Amino acid sequence: MRIRKTLWHNDSEPIIVIMAILLVLGTINVFSSSFVLATHDYQTPFFFLKKHLVVLALGIVAFILCRRLNYEHWRRWMLPMLLGVLVMLVCVLAFGRAVNGAQRWLYIGPVSIQPAEFAKLISLMLAAAYLAACVHRKRKASFLSLQIFCILLMAALVYKEPDMGTACVVAGVPLVMFMLVGVDKLSRVLLCLLPVGVVAMILGSPYRLERMKVFFDPWSDPQHVGYQTVQSLATIGSGGFFGMGFGAGVSKYQYLPEAHTDFAFAIFCQEHGFAGACFVFLLYTLLLVYCIRVANRAQDTFGQILATGIMILIVGQGIVNMLMVSGTLPVIGVPLPFISYGGSSLLVSMMAMGMLTNIADHGRKHTFEKPAQKPEPEKPAPRRTRLHVVPGGQAGER
Repeated sequence: MRIRKTLWHNDSEPIIVIMAILLVLGTINVFSSSFVLATHDYQTPFFFLKKHLVVLALGIVAFILCRRLNYEHWRRWMLPMLLGVLVMLVCVLAFGRAVNGAQRWLYIGPVSIQPAEFAKLISLMLAAAYLAACVHRKRKASFLSLQIFCILLMAALVYKEPDMGTACVVAGVPLVMFMLVGVDKLSRVLLCLLPVGVVAMILGSPYRLERMKVFFDPWSDPQHVGYQTVQSLATIGSGGFFGMGFGAGVSKYQYLPEAHTDFAFAIFCQEHGFAGACFVFLLYTLLLVYCIRVANRAQDTFGQILATGIMILIVGQGIVNMLMVSGTLPVIGVPLPFISYGGSSLLVSMMAMGMLTNIADHGRKHTFEKPAQKPEPEKPAPRRTRLHVVPGGQAGER
């Protein structure tokens, strides 16, 4: 048995290191970006930090369990998990508490749950199982399938909260997975109609339409619809190269809305500067590289597609959030994994990383550990002959 010698024993170790660094940076940023709001609303600067640490502890437990559990077992529990998420999404619309005009949280005593975050993970797992079955049967995937119906149903329930950004993630991650694996001709036709649906959803909401108009010129309405983008850009620009220092950012003093959630990266840039932003971007780039390595070395098709979906979910949300905060994309309410405050988002992200490292562990055994081969028996040396001259000038063998 031969195992290749590398800097890491397997691909799961650098993934854990990257996640740990992001968690430390996120915990620091959660406290720094939230202590002003916590002091004003709850009379203690540690209100959000305490809740974050509790969820972080639960996330570590969930990460360990998901890493130890063989990812193949998730197929058996797909149906009950799907039904559980659908029930929670319906309960949110029926009994959820509205915050800032959105009904997205389900309160069970002092605990609040955002089921839409769990819908993200279930949707990509459902897509991975279906696509793996299609590859195994050597046929193209189709949008006209029961799995796609369940995914679109979850996205529709999230959209009704309303939460268009999260609904786009719930449906968008499986869509990218389908495009990477390949779909049939009818699905390609339906894919061409997707922009029409997106435009219809934007035109159907005056608030979203105003956001799209202001997206091209936030300063056309800097005190109302464009306020969040203008303040975010001012927050990032004021950080300079090295930032103002930990806790010294001023935009969290009621200037930048959602400073500890969706726009946490703007506060991070203000306090740690361009250098800190590049460091976070480097971490996500390294995470992307190792996710690709894990997908390439997975022992089966389901592991490959599931690892790809997790990569799109975590790294894709990170890229979208950075582009949103920097004004490159409209404000769509997508958190930055491990950095933004949000209990359900953090828990789901750590569960996904646990699944990813489990795929990496099984892929390492499949790639590096080769069964010992029996030595082939030595072949007898060919009989040597020599030429001699016979009478008559002809050559013969002896």
